[in-house]
Amino acid sequence: MYALIKYVLFRRDPEVIHYWVMNNLKKWYKNPLTRSFLKKNFTLEKKELERTLWGLKFKNPVGLAAGFDKDAKYTDELAGLGFGFIEIGTVTPLAQDGNDKPRLFRLPEDKALINRMGFNNEGVKAAAARLRNRKSDIIIGGNIGKNKITPNEQATNDYETCFRELYDVVDYFTVNVSSPNTPNLRELQEKEPLQQLLTRLQIINTELGKERPILLKIAPDLTREQLDDIIDIVNTTHIHGIVATNTTISRAGLKTDGKTVEDMGAGGVSGLPVREKATDVIRYIHQRSKGAIPIIAAGGIFTASDAREKLEAGASLVQVYTGFIYEGPAIVKKICSGL
Repeated sequence: MYALIKYVLFRRDPEVIHYWVMNNLKKWYKNPLTRSFLKKNFTLEKKELERTLWGLKFKNPVGLAAGFDKDAKYTDELAGLGFGFIEIGTVTPLAQDGNDKPRLFRLPEDKALINRMGFNNEGVKAAAARLRNRKSDIIIGGNIGKNKITPNEQATNDYETCFRELYDVVDYFTVNVSSPNTPNLRELQEKEPLQQLLTRLQIINTELGKERPILLKIAPDLTREQLDDIIDIVNTTHIHGIVATNTTISRAGLKTDGKTVEDMGAGGVSGLPVREKATDVIRYIHQRSKGAIPIIAAGGIFTASDAREKLEAGASLVQVYTGFIYEGPAIVKKICSGL
């Protein structure tokens, strides 16, 4: 059934159809019959699926990665599709339009997407206001970033602003310094600026008193030496874990015609092409840290087998995004059933 729906949806611009589908889901979700239908067909609640991490109880290990619900507009509706947790954002202190359109592209032959969204969002205050009014009790992660106009030497201020604004309305934080779509952002993954940023957030975390878990989202394109630095920083700053990984800037191994990919332009690749890279990063961090660093896996997860691969590599939880687009709303239930 979803194959037919996907055929129709994939004939439209990816960004346009995303908001069309989600806005209609929001409208339909107000009907109790719709909510009942979604719960019956797309959720699976089993005691053995539950996970506890950082003192948080996840009803299942399958979450929705950041980027899908940037502005926390659809958390209740997405909770109705069975997710164990939802990561909103990336949010920035000020609203920004992001990069010029078109900026989101499908690569069906590769079961992939290319995006150069550029942290388009309505600003952290708007997201925080929506989260205060949400009805579901699903675990929420807040993915935070910096505004495009903010120079890197002032980036810590942007992350601090977002951290403070979301502190009372999210369950954990993800610090995004790994998107390839904001100029020079990935420079913040270097050891010195990253250590300064995370140390500052931990100081605020202690001051505010609730000790929200802080995770770092990293790129799949880091060298082993850079990953060693990341592990050292996590241990030194005592943050709580890693999200591995973001999108890749590599175009290697794509089945899609090279000219077609070139015409799409810059951006990060997500989906199946990043699966092995993400798994390798997870396995390396897990083994190098002797399992001491909790990891949320993201990258190329479409099936229960893909999720199991990540869990066996050392992840505690998994997130989907591109798999959700290609597999449809039953993906969480299928993965949970397989696990």
